Amino acid sequence: MARYIFITGGVVSSLGKGLMAASLGALLQARGYKVRIRKFDPYLNVDPGTMSPYQHGEVYVTDDGAETDLDLGHYERFTGVSAHQGDNITSGRVYQQIIAKERRGDYLGATVQVIPHVTDAIKEFALADQGDHDFILCEIGGTVGDIESLPFMEAIRQLRNELEPDQTLSVHVTLVPYISAAGELKTKPTQHSVRELASLGIKPDVLLCRCEHPLPDGERRKIAQFCNVRTEAVIPALDASSIYAVPLQYHGEGLDGEVLRGFGIADAPEPDLSRWYDIVDRYENPEGEVTIGVVGKYVGLPDAYKSLNEALVHGGMANKVKVNIKWIDAEIFEQEDEEIAARLEPMHAILVPGGFGERGSEGKISSVRFARERKVPFLGICLGMQMACIEGARSSGHAGASSTEFGATDEPVVGIIEEWMSEEGLQKREEGGDLGGTMRLGAYDAKLAGNSHVSAIYDGATSISERHRHRYEVNSAYREALEGDGLVFSGMSPDGLLPEIVERPGHPWFVGVQFHPELKSKPFDPHPLFAGFVAAALRQSRLV
Repeated sequence: MARYIFITGGVVSSLGKGLMAASLGALLQARGYKVRIRKFDPYLNVDPGTMSPYQHGEVYVTDDGAETDLDLGHYERFTGVSAHQGDNITSGRVYQQIIAKERRGDYLGATVQVIPHVTDAIKEFALADQGDHDFILCEIGGTVGDIESLPFMEAIRQLRNELEPDQTLSVHVTLVPYISAAGELKTKPTQHSVRELASLGIKPDVLLCRCEHPLPDGERRKIAQFCNVRTEAVIPALDASSIYAVPLQYHGEGLDGEVLRGFGIADAPEPDLSRWYDIVDRYENPEGEVTIGVVGKYVGLPDAYKSLNEALVHGGMANKVKVNIKWIDAEIFEQEDEEIAARLEPMHAILVPGGFGERGSEGKISSVRFARERKVPFLGICLGMQMACIEGARSSGHAGASSTEFGATDEPVVGIIEEWMSEEGLQKREEGGDLGGTMRLGAYDAKLAGNSHVSAIYDGATSISERHRHRYEVNSAYREALEGDGLVFSGMSPDGLLPEIVERPGHPWFVGVQFHPELKSKPFDPHPLFAGFVAAALRQSRLV
């Protein structure tokens, strides 16, 4: 049976529990163990699919079509293990399932309560689908003391009692703040956080202490004494040069060794960290640099494009260059053409990412036009591809070309999906129906045209599988007009009905994709579209 590592956080949010879980998973994996990482989110949304990126960051989509927390992106990027629906659960989803059972009468007239019904549902989720994994890491969202997380903490407490003593371990992530006026690191917040956790019946075995200054041995001993752990189990976690240096840093501080000791494992093989040393070397010692302009809607919050940011970094690693990302609000391009030129001329490549809604759409279309006319490498993702098609239609004489997402139009180059297939069969959209989950979600196949640019990018592949998240599709009725303007449909759905990829053969590098390639990119396996895009930006940098 798998061993469980429960990861909680205290003092403040945003301490990096997700990165810690991903890094620990990568370290255990480097020792030859099979790992899986799961996320428990206490909020009442069923999933983050309907949440604003400014509230929650990006929505990460799995192959099986689950809309999940962005931390699952960290898990996949660091371990290479594909996440699925069963790796992310929210309070909303738990309560939804319980209320559905109650309405059906499944509880046979019993009073439905947090204990045992909610906690049992959480435990079932934690214990499900163990497979042949050696370790299952479970990250609990939020901060100890939050009222929303109490059922999850209680479920952990029960699991630690119900499973074998050497089958569970608790890692608690806390903050050791530095008070500049006093010139001291303060351990009291960590002490209070551990005391709060203990009051819920959970004793941490390992403490990961986030701090901006080195944690002296005396302070480590003080934390150990007050928090009832070994001094060696107090792991300092200073800010790293990049997120990809975190596994090496945590290994240097003894995190993985202390976790294995907590399970009584004394014969674990030494980790093979060569992959991570290579990743850090490529990141910290680039042989050049490029500047890529990302023209989007949510540029005020980088986490809204977390996977995109990392995929561009991976593309830089593949080419041994540093990628400087310039986040540009699409709305500023809806003013003067001079502003567009001033902002985009210094860019070696232009990327228009996915998004929802009309705001900033004309600015994105203007960015596409600039990239087409000035022969600047361009990548359009999801909505970015749709904007490329609308721009192509307008340039070919369809002046009113638009998307039905933005309102009624006589030239619907992009239209809403009226029906789609899911695991439950054919689904049809109803006016005024739910927004959550009513999209083309997850992995879908695409057929690539032979001798196309994108086929060469995918090393001659004729079929690919990529992850989608969108409600609208490019209207194939405009294919002839678009191809007459030089915008070729080089990737289609297997039935030939839905455009998946467009490109301009006469352009140095111009590709639009309906899917989200950033979701499958990893530092040790950069996505070919991003590797090719950054390579094109590098060639462009040598021309200017």
